Amino acid sequence: MSTIADHLGALAARIDSAALACGRDPASIKLLAVSKTKPAAAVREAYAAGVRDVGENYLQEALAKQDELTDLALTWHFIGPIQSNKTRAIAEHFAWVHSVDRLKIAQRLSEQRPTELAPLNICLQVNVSGEDSKSGCTPTELPALAAAVAALPGLCLRGLMAIPEPSDERAVQEAAFARLRELQASLNLGLDTLSMGMSHDLEAAISQGATWVRIGTALFGARDYGQA
Repeated sequence: MSTIADHLGALAARIDSAALACGRDPASIKLLAVSKTKPAAAVREAYAAGVRDVGENYLQEALAKQDELTDLALTWHFIGPIQSNKTRAIAEHFAWVHSVDRLKIAQRLSEQRPTELAPLNICLQVNVSGEDSKSGCTPTELPALAAAVAALPGLCLRGLMAIPEPSDERAVQEAAFARLRELQASLNLGLDTLSMGMSHDLEAAISQGATWVRIGTALFGARDYGQA
């Protein structure tokens, strides 16, 4: 049976190959291990294999894992939808938030970020595929939101995030990721982060400039949502 270390090695090879295929330095792409529904023991195993950045979608699950893993030097990223009543805990317990899609949430994170901590790294989630079921601001809303968030104390606007509509066609994947890259460039804010690409489409995302690829299934195996 393959171990998490084996999976991580295979992912590193995929990332390196995808980067070299488009003339990028593989070191410019970071892997975010998405551990939703997976136990703290799996995160510990991933840490032993070299993982240092962990993404979580569900706050209570994440906080429980953080309590179990206080001995590990992990950087925690929140990547799920954010409710107003969850912002304080997110501001206090995470280094990155990839899923900010409205100003109210950003303002609460700014107000609630402890002053003794470094500014909270923020990515704005954009609904590049226009799906009604997806979180994210619209491309039209993005410029005003980005300008407002960039001005908030306690936050550091780093870039954009997207979860495009799934497709098995490489050209369709690339078009969605290219849209996010173009939107970021149009903001002229000097942003350095594109959080895009998952287990099934990381190659397309890397070809269009991804700096974080968010990997769950290809690292930890299929999820059992009955255990979430």
